[in-house]
Amino acid sequence: MEILKKADYEKMIAESRDQRMDWWRKARFGMFVHYGLYSIIGRHEWVMAMEGIDKKDYEKYAEQFMPEEGCCRKWAKLAKQAGMKYMVLTTRHHEGFSLWDSKVNPFNSVNYGCHRDIVKEFVEACREEDLKIGFYSSIMDWRHPDGERCAYDNEARRRFLDYIEALNTELLSNYGKIDILWYDVAQPMESWEAWDSLARNQRLRALQPDIIINDRSRLNEDFGTPEGKIRVLDRDWEACMTFNDIAWGYLDETQALPYAYTAQRILRMLNTCACNGGNLLLNIGPKADGSIPADAIKPLTEVGKWLKDNGEAVYGDLHPNLLSGSWYRGGNGISGITYGKDLKTVYLWNWISPPEGRMFFSGVFGGKAVRVTKLATGEDVSFTNTDDHRVELKGLTVSEGEFVPVYKIEFDEAIEYKPFHKYPQIWY
Repeated sequence: MEILKKADYEKMIAESRDQRMDWWRKARFGMFVHYGLYSIIGRHEWVMAMEGIDKKDYEKYAEQFMPEEGCCRKWAKLAKQAGMKYMVLTTRHHEGFSLWDSKVNPFNSVNYGCHRDIVKEFVEACREEDLKIGFYSSIMDWRHPDGERCAYDNEARRRFLDYIEALNTELLSNYGKIDILWYDVAQPMESWEAWDSLARNQRLRALQPDIIINDRSRLNEDFGTPEGKIRVLDRDWEACMTFNDIAWGYLDETQALPYAYTAQRILRMLNTCACNGGNLLLNIGPKADGSIPADAIKPLTEVGKWLKDNGEAVYGDLHPNLLSGSWYRGGNGISGITYGKDLKTVYLWNWISPPEGRMFFSGVFGGKAVRVTKLATGEDVSFTNTDDHRVELKGLTVSEGEFVPVYKIEFDEAIEYKPFHKYPQIWY
């Protein structure tokens, strides 16, 4: 096939991006799954490199790789229950162990351990639960003999690039429609030219014309991927977060529990992403047998129940943050915010219930509130439009066990939002 120059390639993918990304922009919430030989060791997914384990010694774990039957279905069912819309699986992490029947890389889950194609099982599970499918693919490989030499040896570089492309060609050819190619760690080379990403990505896109690709092959491609923090970008973006901020792979669930996210913390992250035009890709690290750590199950199940009642404030065509670039994201001191696309609807996510059952949404210009409801129940909430551009919400109550109630404020026309309008000396 003819390989386009960079500018022409970027123009081509930009022209189709809105169509390809439409589902992703509405999805908001996905599950990352880090699973590999490191799951057996339980000391971090980078344990091979960080602890200097010899390749031969590390290979011994491959025969111990025995995920239980149906583990992928359990991942997908939890993702569905949590309100997630897509999943991304580490098909091959930096350790070099492929979770599919690879003819390119014989160090894989069909030739060792369980003798099963885990990628195939993952794809089938996602389709059963109507979840979009993402393949994580490391560009770095600690086990491959050319993984390091490619930085300074041209022949090694060519062999390694052919290897990386062949692996991804298998993944994008053998499992039907795939929605996301999620590259990671383009090391040791430091440019897209050295990685030949421009040509490789064009050939891979030809296999999956609707696929979306992240920015980790040293080309911008379709979306950015801030990691370990939620950082708003001026393009499509997805914050990828661990469940405990220590490791992506499995850690002892009892010891990890104090570090794990609660449902409320997950909703805080989801609000920041949804308010600012991004997605949240939240990771779980299954145990050696593929089962889900207990510290993830309860919070994700609670989030899923919340989303069933409040998903209108999260999914679909929301308006991006009206205060882009500001440290202040909107709402008020105890509430977050998302906006309806037409700016005639505001959703206040109430983190802390006001002691007196009343609070204000301040800085409203151009429209008057005509109705306020609790989103989960549809019950009307008492309110008043004040003369100083505020909406006062009154009589707010929270029932036992309820958390993060969302108040839907509907206006008669699109609003302009100017927080701190009474105190213009405050920079925002």
